[in-house]
Amino acid sequence: MRILLTGRSGQVGGALLPRLGENHDVLAPSRDQFDLGRPECLAAELDRLRPDLIVNPAAFTAVERAEDEPDLAFTVNAGAPQAMARWAARHDVPLIHFSTDYVFDGSGEAPWREDDACNPLSAYGRSKWEGEKAVQTSGASHLIIRTSWVYSAGRSNFLQTINRLAYEREELQVVADQFGAPTSAASIGQAVATIIAEHPSQRELAKLFARARGVVHLTNSGSTSWHGFASAIVEALRTRGMPIKAKSTRPMAACEYRARVARPANSRLDLTRLREAFGVVMPSWQEALESELDLLCGAK
Repeated sequence: MRILLTGRSGQVGGALLPRLGENHDVLAPSRDQFDLGRPECLAAELDRLRPDLIVNPAAFTAVERAEDEPDLAFTVNAGAPQAMARWAARHDVPLIHFSTDYVFDGSGEAPWREDDACNPLSAYGRSKWEGEKAVQTSGASHLIIRTSWVYSAGRSNFLQTINRLAYEREELQVVADQFGAPTSAASIGQAVATIIAEHPSQRELAKLFARARGVVHLTNSGSTSWHGFASAIVEALRTRGMPIKAKSTRPMAACEYRARVARPANSRLDLTRLREAFGVVMPSWQEALESELDLLCGAK
């Protein structure tokens, strides 16, 4: 199968590229070659590339910057997916599009289900929600994958930030009243690659996506707070004998952090549909973190 993969330099795209490449011909153009900031040009590129499947993890993910540049955020996160989905519908090509927990308002404590009402709090969340709606109404066979708290050993993210601060400070202060599932890009990449490998034709994928009603939640299992995640990172670094300076992590309220943009307090995502429709059982966030820390510490 010829797979067009966007965002090869991002966390999820970077994790998908080698895994999809094991069984498929992966087309992974650079941002200059396939510019999501110019949706009007994408159909011509797709005509040239002629993929059998489109996988789109690329996105405008800078949450605070999206408040200052909403037009660009909506172009990349909604306009580009719409252009790809419309092309996919015309050519009977399945589309996998990635979205986020930020489409929810973070109320309550129960894990969000796929059919719960979306009510994004930020420009970033609204842009991703508009992208979802564009894909859903395009007529294309599609699967929207919502994930959360994505990190990896090799790119800029929460894991890397806590790792750096652990060497610089004796005490780390971390938000303790926002909850979700830290999710390694490697876990996402493995799950998606397995799903595609087990359903290697367009027809099989279309049936699978329909069975999942076009949307599925995919994270590592379990949940914690950002403070719990940071504490686990610091403890694991200490256990591995890394010469860190940090002696403690202090919990703080989100209101103390004074972020410019409201983040969902509850980013827990229900994984029932993932298991029932795809047969995928995700490793716990603790297991995934251990694997990423092995990579991170091994690189030092």
